[in-house]
Amino acid sequence: MKLLTYAVGERMRLGIVTPQGVLDVTAASEAFPSPDGAIPQTIMATIEGGTEAVAKLRELESRAMAASASSSFLLEETGLSLQPCVTHPNKIVCVGLNYRRHAEETNAPIPEYPILFNKFNNTLTGHGQDVVLPNVSSKVDYEAELAIVIGKTTKNVAKEEALNYVFGYCCANDLSARDLQGRTAQWMLGKTCDGFAPLGPYLVTADEAGNPNDLDIRSFVNGEPRQNSNTSDMIFACDEIVSYISRHMTLVAGDVILTGTPEGVILGYPKEKRVWLQDGDLVDIKIEKLGTLTNRMIADKGVPLEQ
Repeated sequence: MKLLTYAVGERMRLGIVTPQGVLDVTAASEAFPSPDGAIPQTIMATIEGGTEAVAKLRELESRAMAASASSSFLLEETGLSLQPCVTHPNKIVCVGLNYRRHAEETNAPIPEYPILFNKFNNTLTGHGQDVVLPNVSSKVDYEAELAIVIGKTTKNVAKEEALNYVFGYCCANDLSARDLQGRTAQWMLGKTCDGFAPLGPYLVTADEAGNPNDLDIRSFVNGEPRQNSNTSDMIFACDEIVSYISRHMTLVAGDVILTGTPEGVILGYPKEKRVWLQDGDLVDIKIEKLGTLTNRMIADKGVPLEQ
């Protein structure tokens, strides 16, 4: 199942992606209320409700699409203001240098353990939304990444069981201000500017996504191919990542894990060929089975701040 979140005024609404359009869950559930409990109305309620919540949404979709008035519940996706496909994660945990060829292109040693850092909720933005290039940086880079979305609380989970705790997956762009990232040994400043974690367009349930360790992943800038790889090039696979993080902190439903980026980022180019993201650049992140996440970079029109 593919789920998305869109805005209607100040409110966020849940949609189910179908071949005929986006099913408005609120409108459909008013017409077809569940006899055995409330139908989830938000993405967070769906994630927290797990398999039971997804089953209710599947039943709702089946009933609504079979109805003679099904078109009244369907929306054109292109007309929606999409929001982050996970709206309120408790944690956003990121893995650095997790693709072998990316480590090689940046002349970094292959890590012995997953390199972890974090982003915050201020970095979240949705598909189709503009991202402001911060005026404190002149070296913003893209990073196509597979994001894991945790589905239930777990601590100390074994690698063999780890993926059972995953709700689903989505595309992410781990935007990075390289000049800020390299200012100190701690990467956080370069990773946490506003809008630096686009997620979407869809949250795809684990059963539909299939094997997360074998998905094609690509990025484009203004239509030009930049990254072209497969998640099989990860140094630490998805099950290893979830298990490792859970040994150090409790993971809860809705937590998002960004799993690293493949080769082809601007930082990996020879210095004389590095052209950092500019005002107007359109960045696409495409992952097999998960869709295409698109964001335009725009200049910060505010007063330049002292760096």
